[in-house]
Amino acid sequence: MKITGARNEPIRPERRRVLAPGGVAPSGPAGAVDQVTFLGIPRAEMTPAVQAAIEALIGELDQLKREVSQLRARLSEAEGLADRDTLTPLLNRRAFVRELSRARTFAGRYGFPASLVYFDLDGFKALNDGQGHAAGDAALMAVADRLVANVRESDLVGRMGGDEFAVVLVQADQATAEAKAATLAQAIESVGQGLKVSYGVRELDPDTDPEAIIADADARMFAAKRVRKAG
Repeated sequence: MKITGARNEPIRPERRRVLAPGGVAPSGPAGAVDQVTFLGIPRAEMTPAVQAAIEALIGELDQLKREVSQLRARLSEAEGLADRDTLTPLLNRRAFVRELSRARTFAGRYGFPASLVYFDLDGFKALNDGQGHAAGDAALMAVADRLVANVRESDLVGRMGGDEFAVVLVQADQATAEAKAATLAQAIESVGQGLKVSYGVRELDPDTDPEAIIADADARMFAAKRVRKAG
């Protein structure tokens, strides 16, 4: 025996409609609202209670979508803030090391040179102690601005902590990076306040850990600093 009824009968062609997101077809002009269907059932065949329940469910789904979208936006903003230095608009050390690792991998995979330049501000402690932390913070922000203004968008700039900064120069081998580092040092020293700059340059290679690359550039920077002081 064939069981019949609204729940088991195939949806007749005349009852099929294109449904809007959420399962309910958009209502047409005034007077056509009774032709709206849900899962192939015309609205006119639904009881008021069923109609109200469906509308409430669709409203809840729309609200949930909005809340998920807002949550994703907040998470994206939080991730961005987590990557930024607390004082300057630069990458913090954690984010810089992550991006340095990506640059190293990219350089190794495609054979494009890239180099790390590690900067240290000489005279910053005297500025901070003599004029106060506000003056020191202003100098650090000015240094960050100079670095960003003098590199390409494809390059990376980070504050590694205190008065130390680092830059990854893409498409730059050791010699090219050395020349660019000298230009960047001049830009930093143009901040004034008695600041001088020591730096070390290290070309990236795919077989060296990012932290080891940083340590090597840092060591070269300190070697240059000793030579500078000795001179």
